Amino acid sequence: MSKKAGFAIIKESIAKGERRMVMSRESVCQLLSLLDVGVHIIDHRGVTMYYNDQMATIEGMDPTDVINRPVQEVFSFKSVEDSTLLTAIHTKQSSRSRKQSYKNAYGHEVTTINRTSPLYEADQCIGAVELSRDVTRLEHYMEQSATKRQNERFTFADIIGHSKALLRVIEEAKRATRTTSSVLVIGETGTGKELFAESIHTGSERGNGPYVTQNCAAIPETLLESILFGTATGAFTGAKEKAGLFEQADKGTLLLDELNSLPMVLQAKLLRVLQDKRVRRVGAIQDQKVDVRVVATMNEDPIVAIEEGRLRRDLYYRLNVVSLHVPPLRERKEDIEPLVFSFVDKFNKRFNLKIREMSEGFMRQLHDHDYPGNVRELEHVIEGAMNFIDDQDVCLRQEHLPNYFAVAERSEPATTSQNFHDYMFEQERQYLQLALQEHHGNISQTAKAIGMSRQTLQYRIKKLNIKEDT
Repeated sequence: MSKKAGFAIIKESIAKGERRMVMSRESVCQLLSLLDVGVHIIDHRGVTMYYNDQMATIEGMDPTDVINRPVQEVFSFKSVEDSTLLTAIHTKQSSRSRKQSYKNAYGHEVTTINRTSPLYEADQCIGAVELSRDVTRLEHYMEQSATKRQNERFTFADIIGHSKALLRVIEEAKRATRTTSSVLVIGETGTGKELFAESIHTGSERGNGPYVTQNCAAIPETLLESILFGTATGAFTGAKEKAGLFEQADKGTLLLDELNSLPMVLQAKLLRVLQDKRVRRVGAIQDQKVDVRVVATMNEDPIVAIEEGRLRRDLYYRLNVVSLHVPPLRERKEDIEPLVFSFVDKFNKRFNLKIREMSEGFMRQLHDHDYPGNVRELEHVIEGAMNFIDDQDVCLRQEHLPNYFAVAERSEPATTSQNFHDYMFEQERQYLQLALQEHHGNISQTAKAIGMSRQTLQYRIKKLNIKEDT
């Protein structure tokens, strides 16, 4: 196929209905150069006919070294089947959201997510076109994560996504690493607040110091004070000298997760420690100096928590020196695709599977969902889907998704005739029922998986009238 014929096919493919756009070869080139994805077109022999600048950047190649040369002469694949372009020609089938790993002419590894289709002229396959996104950095991260030791900490490079909303928060968080000011991270359950908190610690001057975490909703109020501030001998029956979390985090960072669950009396003591930089153990008469940076997280609007009497206003202003709002997944759906591939890679390794592709329907339903459980919910959905496939399957399809995805697709559009609170009640009920089923009704395991305290989950189960033997 000549270059002229190749561009004719492209012009024909962008026609709509009976009205066709007449474009010159130069116009087509200009159009393709504006795309933020790599474009690679080959003829039926596997020879490159078009290769845009974005593709050259992804693969680290000079276009002049690729155009008019067979793909297999320039790039190294383990087998012909590993080339999505050549596979499209041989099978005459399209593929979407398929990962491909190979080496360029210089031996550097490249990993892309591709959408590939054969090109036809008069019912004859004359080549293939491919749109590619670079996930080489993501692949490198996944390989590192697989071998990461437990004592290694998360960094900003571990936060997956390329949406403007997420990148903006990452940049704000990076600026917070330059100081020792308190940080308040706000976001819905499952958005990754703890990942931001740990990345701030790792990227700061305190990165080599201790990083201590405590979920304020996970410990009974009677024990939380001694855990946070420590105990002195004789403070109560059996009490011994024991350092609290503030002393343990000296010269480092203390993460207080779900700050709004901290009892008001302890919020007052926390405020005093933040202001005076001194802590007094329970039962002691002397204060001790501490040098601790506090990062707190909340899964609700702090103003609402203040108005409802669950958060001290003065503590909020003391912690809110740096405020980060992590957006929910429904507001950054362009992050779904890279997150999906990171989770697929993770569970491929864990389950010894070889999933390489997702069907168009599968990805469409993932994009249509609102994710009340955010990134954590998406991860559980992918894990669940990969539990339902055959050992030899390489593609995730719609039937592998949880039942409530299929119900959502079949159901009629919501109308205002249904009370909003009734609708949200039923959605939360279905979500928790599914989570409980996945963990065989185990309350502790379910609470940990969905990022909720055991006490809160039990409260929600009773309020939503869910049978605990679900």
